[in-house]
Parts: sequence; structure tokens; C-alpha cells
Amino acid sequence: MKAILALEDGTVVEGVGWGAEGIALGELVFATPFTGYEEALTDPSYRGQILMLTYPLVGNYGVSGARFQSDSIKVEGFVVREMCDTPSHYMSKRGIDDFLRNEGVPAISGVDTRMLTIKTRRYGTMKACLMVEPERGIREEAKARALELARAQPDISDLDLIEQVTCKTGYRIPGSGKRIAVIDLGVKRNIIENLRKRDFDIFVFPATVKKSEIVNSEPDALLLSNGPGDPKRAKNAMSVVKELAGTIPIFGICLGLQVIALALGCDTYKLKFGHRGANQPVKDLRSARVYITAQNHGFAVDKDSMDGIVELTQINANDGTVEAFEESYMGIKCVQYHPEASPGPWDTEKIFFDELMRVGR
Repeated sequence: MKAILALEDGTVVEGVGWGAEGIALGELVFATPFTGYEEALTDPSYRGQILMLTYPLVGNYGVSGARFQSDSIKVEGFVVREMCDTPSHYMSKRGIDDFLRNEGVPAISGVDTRMLTIKTRRYGTMKACLMVEPERGIREEAKARALELARAQPDISDLDLIEQVTCKTGYRIPGSGKRIAVIDLGVKRNIIENLRKRDFDIFVFPATVKKSEIVNSEPDALLLSNGPGDPKRAKNAMSVVKELAGTIPIFGICLGLQVIALALGCDTYKLKFGHRGANQPVKDLRSARVYITAQNHGFAVDKDSMDGIVELTQINANDGTVEAFEESYMGIKCVQYHPEASPGPWDTEKIFFDELMRVGR
């Protein structure tokens, strides 16, 4: 199959099509991990985006399913330099081509991902269209159509992506430890797994949850999860945080941090090209220690808007953006990175989840 990738700035590249035939629309974003494509493809935070990996070879260890972060692929499309269709790993059950085809997700290889990454860093994240067709060659009208679709699609801030990935109904994972309520904005499985292995009594609620439902579960703490899109779209979660702030400890991860910040009166903005990868350095302002973290976000909290509201505790060592804050009086602690990794390093996993274990009624 043949494929084309068109960007809103007029860039059109041709490559080899694989995965499913069809059209994918979304922001083109890049991520830098060497491994972990199973986790990335199934990460709900990538909803509404076409994922491009900077590492040049993808698929060499196949697909096992053991590291999925949700029940299906969540990216809209997939872009790589080279796809390996002869995987070798004892846990592999199928190739990545079969995986994407079965899930209906188009993909392209044989393109200059380095050029596309440099372009994204220089000019910012752009809307894109990925088109995979069975023809031996891509017709000129198909290129024009792809470019038209890339430019015409709505901005990611206009999309209700959270409702596409949140659970439809709440559920409980019983445990004998502290009770925690989780607002699922697109929660990754490894966040739930980190709570489960610490024996938390877990109540997971959809993003549409009412304050009364959370209160009735009598939690020791509330956790807002990661998720996709613009945090300003999460109006219900913001409302719940406003009502519960100061009554129980509240924690946030990634999108959860941004939603909590908005609820407290801070502001957020869209980053030029986001932070996506497994090697983002985070500096703790109290200890001066630097942690290597996994990240996947395109929005951030405006540092200047935090003055007098919350205490900034960690920053990104690359660009100085907000990575963590606290409000000790109300018992609020949030991180922008992913302590559960998947994929990525575990430098901060114990710190974050052990802090949750110290909360009490």
C-alpha cells in the first residue's frame, strides 16, 4: 500500500502504507522513547493525535499485549521511519502491522521522521492528515484532498476527547488499604496497577462524576488521572475539584494536574510542541535533585498564574515549565510527568504513590 502524510503548512510526504487502509486526522506529535510502542499506542492521552516516533526502527519485538495501557489503540495514526515486520521476542504474539490493521489504524513508514521532528520543533505542532490507499501510486488529487482535510479539521482544543476515553460507568477494585477515588480522564492501566499493588481500595469514576458520588464512596484521597486534549475542556472535573478542595487530599497526574490548577484559579496554555518521551529531566526545587521522567502532554500550567495560589515545587530542567506544585493547607499535590512510566523510567514512582499511602481520613 501507498501512503501520504500532509501537514497544514503544505508539507506532503509519501511513504509505505501499512496497518489499516483509510484516513487519520489529528495533530502530528513526536515522542522520543527507544522502546515502549505498545504502551504509547494504547495510551489514552494520545487521543486526537497522529503519533510519530523519533527512534528509527519500530516493531522489532512485536506485540505481546502485556503492556497495553488501555483496551485498544488510542492514537489516530502512526508514523515511523522503518517498520519491522519480522519481530523476534519470546512474548510476541503478533506483528505491529497486524495489530494496527486489526484495530483499524492507518500507519506510514519510509518517511524522514528526523525532518518532520525538526519542522515540528521549529514551527510548532501542526494538524495533519494520514492517508493510506491500496493504489500502487498516490494520485495528485489524493494529495490535494489530504492537505485540504489536514487544514479543515478542528483544533484539538475544540474537541471533547476526554469523553472518548473515560470509562462509561464507575467500578471498584477492592483492597484492604486506604480508599482512593480516581476520576478517569483517560487513566492508564499502570496508574491503576500501582494503586492495586499497594492494596488501595480503588473507586474509579467517569469524567462526568458528581461530587455526591465521590463523597458517598468515603475516600481518603482523590486522584485525577492523565488524559487527552485541552484541560479547559474538563469543566465537570474542575467543578468537582472546586467543591472538594480542602475537604480531602487531592492528587493529580499530567492532565489531572492541569485541571486542578485551573480549578484553583491558575491558567494553562498550549506548548509549542509538547513534552513526549521517556527522558524528560525534572528538577526538584527543594532538594536540587534531578529526576528523569516519562511525559506525554501538550499543555502546561502558566507559572506566573500560580503566584499566591500554589507552591511550585518542580520544574522541567530543559525549559523551566511547571512539573509539580503543592497546596499544603488543602492537601493538594500534583505532578505533570507520569510517575507510573509505561513507557519510561521509574525514578518517581515510589515517591508519588508512597505519598498517597500516607493520607488518612
